[in-house]
Formats: sequence, C-alpha cells, structure tokens
Amino acid sequence: MNISFENKVALVTGAASGLGLATAKA
Repeated sequence: MNISFENKVALVTGAASGLGLATAKA
C-alpha cells in the first residue's frame, strides 16, 4: 500500500511537471 501511494504521488507530480513545461513552452 505504501509503495502504491508513493507511485501515485510520483505520477501526479510528474504529470503536473509535464503540464507546467508544456504550458511554459506554449
């Protein structure tokens, strides 16, 4: 459960970072 939670946080953080980069480039 702990690993799953950390993976979800990593996915959310990665997605937010990707969106931020896309917005900055756009």
